[in-house]
Amino acid sequence: MHELVVADIGGTHARFAIALIEDGHVTGLDHIVKMKSADHASLQIAWQAYGREIGRTLPRDGALALAGRLGGDVIYFTNSSWLVRPALICDKLELDRYTLVNDFGAVGHAVAVLDEDMFSHICGPKETASPHGVTTIVGPGTGLGVAHILHQADGYHVTETEGGHIDFAPLDHVEDRLLSNLRETHRRVSVERVSSGPGLQVIYRTLAEMEGAAPQRLDDRELWQLALSGEDSLASAAFDRFCLCLGAVAGDLALAQGAHRVVMAGGLGNRIAGKLPESGFRQRFVAKGRFESLMEHIPVKQLLHDEPGLYGAAAAFVKEHAL
Repeated sequence: MHELVVADIGGTHARFAIALIEDGHVTGLDHIVKMKSADHASLQIAWQAYGREIGRTLPRDGALALAGRLGGDVIYFTNSSWLVRPALICDKLELDRYTLVNDFGAVGHAVAVLDEDMFSHICGPKETASPHGVTTIVGPGTGLGVAHILHQADGYHVTETEGGHIDFAPLDHVEDRLLSNLRETHRRVSVERVSSGPGLQVIYRTLAEMEGAAPQRLDDRELWQLALSGEDSLASAAFDRFCLCLGAVAGDLALAQGAHRVVMAGGLGNRIAGKLPESGFRQRFVAKGRFESLMEHIPVKQLLHDEPGLYGAAAAFVKEHAL
């Protein structure tokens, strides 16, 4: 049994765990701890605090999933004062070996190696036609994460992308209005503006405007709770429209990447997974004109793992260091 420290570092929270590796497979995560990044001055201090909290000496191998652009001498975080200098990681964190991976890339590694019981069915065939080819991963959350996995006979390769920043393409008069409203603030409107968590707010206010109604003053969390409860017709309509837009985006990405499978991931994805099959998600996913018959044969799944970033960081370490 081999152990390593794994960390999933975002702008707001940092998660840590001890990953267990056996025969080249991640067999589990122990001692999972979630911290607020603002509670510690640096990654090194948080890393040391984690060791004290679980009351043990940390392993000398580590894997870090970082919510930032990798490469260069310094890695910065959007909503945190933390920074990472890769050249100093071994010294600062007392590691002999480490792996760095983008946070959504880590999700890709998790999708690549997890068993099928870690996925629920959203639409399309229940089984994937071929074990080889491309899996598209779409993660609605604070933003819209996009990655893909190329599966080949000798293994897999994960590529993180900026697919959440492709242009938003309206498909009816409601979405025309939505685009027009967004253009008042953003000269160029990406799909992330509509198909990530904050997009529900924009949709809700646009529908209220079209109805001549006054929208409630709610923050994003409150609006999502109201929309998913079904207690408010306008919030429910906004959620229905969100599912339509998300389905269209997921289908576009599958076409662009030549996917044989699509996986929805992320915390928001888990929250809405139970409602997607009964929404208009599938309708928009397959509505690709001459390629509709192709789209109908692409299975769409929801990733169920509670900590895919931590698990995927461990899987990335296994792959890089050939454990």
